[in-house]
Amino acid sequence: MKKIIFLFTLLLMAGVTSSELIGQCDSENFSNACIPKLASGFNFLKSYKIDSEDGSRAKVEYSYVFTKGTQYMINICATGTETDGIVVTLFDAGRNKVATSKINGQFISAIAYPCNATGIYYIQYTFDGSASKCGGSALGFKR
Repeated sequence: MKKIIFLFTLLLMAGVTSSELIGQCDSENFSNACIPKLASGFNFLKSYKIDSEDGSRAKVEYSYVFTKGTQYMINICATGTETDGIVVTLFDAGRNKVATSKINGQFISAIAYPCNATGIYYIQYTFDGSASKCGGSALGFKR
């Protein structure tokens, strides 16, 4: 009887552990996969993890200092369709939108932005119909 209870407990614990792993976001792998997808001529600067934490976050935001006269590229990597409904929007220091990856209802996998003013820029990721709300991104530059 003790063996049966032990076996049942072991199977129950294994089931709980495996179900937790299935729902986890592996944004690190997506971020790493985005780096080589930067367009030719762009140098890698930084990668970003996009994780809604099981839907509890409506957006994920990072900041970065952009330099005038430099062109920046931000791309998105996700499961399923190319961006899986993840939208990247770039805001300047005054929180004015300067670029987005959703244009006329279409999702594009990367945006390029020629910086006209040095300052802090905000990179915001939102989930517009995203199934997994999980992905990664890479930021690159060229002068």
